Amino acid sequence: MSQPTERLSAWGAEPPLWVRLLDTEVQRTNITAAAKRIGMNRATVSTVLRNCYPSNSTAGVERRVMDALGRLDCPAQGAVVTVVECQAFREKPAPTHNPLAMQHWKACQHCPHNPSCHAQESRHADRR
Repeated sequence: MSQPTERLSAWGAEPPLWVRLLDTEVQRTNITAAAKRIGMNRATVSTVLRNCYPSNSTAGVERRVMDALGRLDCPAQGAVVTVVECQAFREKPAPTHNPLAMQHWKACQHCPHNPSCHAQESRHADRR
């Protein structure tokens, strides 16, 4: 996942996962496309990203973001997993007791969904 943008500064040092997912989608596409993907209007997306949402609860927006953006096609499993499941598996210690789990874990270390993998690739590219 990319670094949070300036517009997220109102969320503090570590914005919630769903806010970071929404911000990443806005960076990847644009605010209108991101709003359409989660089924809300662009004004809602804008106010949420600036932490100015007028409602007392953002639970409905969070649910829509996680439903639309919080799932990945896992190449190692051949299934759809949540972002949280993906992160939890890739960050746990290597499962040396189970060859199948070890194969999956190794695939996670070089997966396109792994932000650490992208950071390493960019460092290698900078050296060339």
